[in-house]
Amino acid sequence: MDKNYRVETDSLGSKNIPKNAYYGIQSERARENFDVSGLELGRYKDFIFAIAVIKKAAAIANYKVGAIDKSISDAIVLAAEEIMNGKYDDQFLMDIFQGGGGTSANMNVNEVIANRSNEILSSEKGYNIVHPNTHVNMGQSTNDVIPSSMKIACYRYLDRVIKSAEYLAIALRKKEKEFADIVKMGRTCLQDALPVTLGQEFSGYASMVERRVLNLKELRGKCFSLSLGATAVGTKVTVRVGYIENVYKELKNILGVPVVIDDNLFDALQNADIYSDISAGLKGLAMGLSKMATDFRIMSSGPNTGFKEITLPAVQPGSSIMPGKINPVMPELINQVCYQVIGNDVAVSMGVEGGELDLNVWEPLIIKCLTESSTLLEKSIPLFVDNCIMGIKANIELCREGSEKSIALSTVVAMLIDYEAGSKVAKEAYKKGISIKDVVIEQGILSKEDADILLDPMILTDGEVFAQKVDEYKKRKG
Repeated sequence: MDKNYRVETDSLGSKNIPKNAYYGIQSERARENFDVSGLELGRYKDFIFAIAVIKKAAAIANYKVGAIDKSISDAIVLAAEEIMNGKYDDQFLMDIFQGGGGTSANMNVNEVIANRSNEILSSEKGYNIVHPNTHVNMGQSTNDVIPSSMKIACYRYLDRVIKSAEYLAIALRKKEKEFADIVKMGRTCLQDALPVTLGQEFSGYASMVERRVLNLKELRGKCFSLSLGATAVGTKVTVRVGYIENVYKELKNILGVPVVIDDNLFDALQNADIYSDISAGLKGLAMGLSKMATDFRIMSSGPNTGFKEITLPAVQPGSSIMPGKINPVMPELINQVCYQVIGNDVAVSMGVEGGELDLNVWEPLIIKCLTESSTLLEKSIPLFVDNCIMGIKANIELCREGSEKSIALSTVVAMLIDYEAGSKVAKEAYKKGISIKDVVIEQGILSKEDADILLDPMILTDGEVFAQKVDEYKKRKG
């Protein structure tokens, strides 16, 4: 036997485990069985953190109800805290894609804690004093540990995404104020519509983000309801008297949030719709962000043959062949991030729908997708703010010129006279290549003074002010 290895045995036989490893035989089997994506469990730090939190709380609760000795409880607590602090991330080597509803992930944490606990108590790894199943997993099963840890992880994910989104909303509100007096052409179906201010457009973006933040905060609150204590199928079998009360008390102390047990533990294990809700919340934010990013790309297109209403910060050269070309790389980054989040939502939906009978076993896929979606949004949004939004400049004269030339201003004539009159004015302006204002003055529909007021694009950005001006005009005309 190689002195660098130790032998561990389970119901399927024996395996050699590196002596310096804190993981054990079940973790090693999972590492060999599920080597498909290269995405090691240790990369999912919040998920591992959450499982370790549960192990810590359970060890304290089991000691308080007399199920384990204090020395064992203390050792498990210390080992769990070390995992929570990221000390053993390199001991979670299995793939995030795994069969068994997360049993391998749960056992990986159990084995690391057990080996470290024995090391604390006896200076040697092994399970002579603390066993991964008997002690570390006491009063638990994978079936209640994994969904509970997923909710704890999702709470942490959402908290960070919310902070990033709030940062974005603040930046958009600043731009709303900066651009409040810049009139431009509004567009529907990519065609000229009525004038708006650039600030009004940014107010729409900000309002969307703020609405999505409220949705994410509501979803974050739903992560406080856990299934821990349900054990395998919701019947609480293997849980000692007093354990549930104590474990939730400890979870509250550790996490600092008001976690409670789910109202119906059978529902909690059978159904995973909370994750589809969370994924949908992330997708909702992503869709709004992607739409905004696309708008920025359109409004900044050119610089000579596009809209050119705004200028985005130049953060890097845009071409390997065309000198001087600058691409909208930050909006393009956001588009790609959001497409991935939307794709992940499809996978989460399939995982939620695919659960059968008394347990949803597709939770490893679900947490993988939610981790990725949350991380992409959390990290990309501040980059979008700092490297794009804060540096957006308006091309003021071009914006105003476009709003003055639009034949959509014929809407004013339609309101003052009728739709047919407005249509004739629009056709005449288009035919001659002149403005609506020029046509109505030329044809005597409005005096120059009235045209200057009623066809002022800035007045048309405020319906109430415009209505007042129309009333004043009507009164003058008797």
